[in-house]
Amino acid sequence: MATKTEKAAPKAAKTTKPETKAAPAKAAKPAATKSAGTKPNALQQPLKPSAELGAIVGTSPLPRGEVVSKVWDYIKKHNLQNPQNKREIVADDKLKKVFGKDKCSMFEMNKHLAAHLKA
Repeated sequence: MATKTEKAAPKAAKTTKPETKAAPAKAAKPAATKSAGTKPNALQQPLKPSAELGAIVGTSPLPRGEVVSKVWDYIKKHNLQNPQNKREIVADDKLKKVFGKDKCSMFEMNKHLAAHLKA
């Protein structure tokens, strides 16, 4: 009588795939290069923050993504998220000047930040 391992071996042999020929190698595409006159996209374009927003992120021009990242760093550092609802930000004095109100959802935050950024 055959053991369990001997029975399993033939099944494994049946499920193997037949060998196929290797596909011919494709020619490598040249690396895409940006031309010198290309503008950065909207998220990469440095924007100047207003004085109110500058108190949080600094006054030098920054891309929008970095501004949002620095605002989140500030929110987390000062523990300004509502503990019951993490999507809600409870504004301190500096953020009240940016948001214009005491509480703001994380989804509204970008709308308020956009009002304080200029090209």
